[in-house]
Amino acid sequence: MKPKSVAARTSVTPETGYRLEQQVGYILRQASQRHAGIFASRIPEALTATQFAALVKLQEVGPCSQNRLGRLTAMDGATIKGVTDRLIQRGLIEARIDPKDGRRRLLVLSASGLDVIIRAIPAALDITAETLEPLSPEEREQFLKLLKKLR
Repeated sequence: MKPKSVAARTSVTPETGYRLEQQVGYILRQASQRHAGIFASRIPEALTATQFAALVKLQEVGPCSQNRLGRLTAMDGATIKGVTDRLIQRGLIEARIDPKDGRRRLLVLSASGLDVIIRAIPAALDITAETLEPLSPEEREQFLKLLKKLR
């Protein structure tokens, strides 16, 4: 006797009404891929989205620990370590000993990093506008409001 297919065993058939193209994860991934392509083509210095987030947050909050920067940018410990290591190698941030606690390292935006972020922010605004371009102003506002509810 021939074994049943996975679809037959799990009742995932066209008759169940499940369509990948209608699923939130699939649609979010497509939108994210579109945005990532726009981001990569427009952001200066070939920054990654996570590198940009780290730089912009350091500019906003000033010197801070790697752990705090990870929390502020929604990155786990391993990710923020890799991001900050690469930014240090590129000379865009510096690691300094915390004068209040010699055991702790503070990350600081370097002069080069500040120059990069000053050029990157206008590009990031254009990237957001291009990503949201298919939507009307009212739809953009509603879309961002709904996305924030899914965090």
